[in-house]
Amino acid sequence: MLLALGLFAFGIDTLAFDEIQRKSSWRHATATRIGARDASQYTGPGDETISLPGSVFTEIADGKVSLDEIRRMANTGDAWPLVDGRGYVYGAYVITGLAETLKHLWPDGSPRQIDFTIDLLCVDEDPA
Repeated sequence: MLLALGLFAFGIDTLAFDEIQRKSSWRHATATRIGARDASQYTGPGDETISLPGSVFTEIADGKVSLDEIRRMANTGDAWPLVDGRGYVYGAYVITGLAETLKHLWPDGSPRQIDFTIDLLCVDEDPA
């Protein structure tokens, strides 16, 4: 297992992502000062997002079924624990986006390859 979002396990037989893109931000309030740079005060953590881009090949796994499961999970609006295969807990995340591209189509229109990106937003009180 590469990563688990709730009970959904990412892997070769479901959805294998190519990389994990994690972005953290921090908020600072500023006040204008004459003749000097603006004053800045730290106001707390900002958004923490994770993006999982990858590809699934339909000869190996039925990516459509897995992407439909991710879509079903997103439709609940629930937060899901995100844990990697080593046991590292990222926190609780909601699914904010799912993009998929169908490629190399068979004569009946079904894809041989599905490229996808899943976007997640951390909703923990105090993200790690």
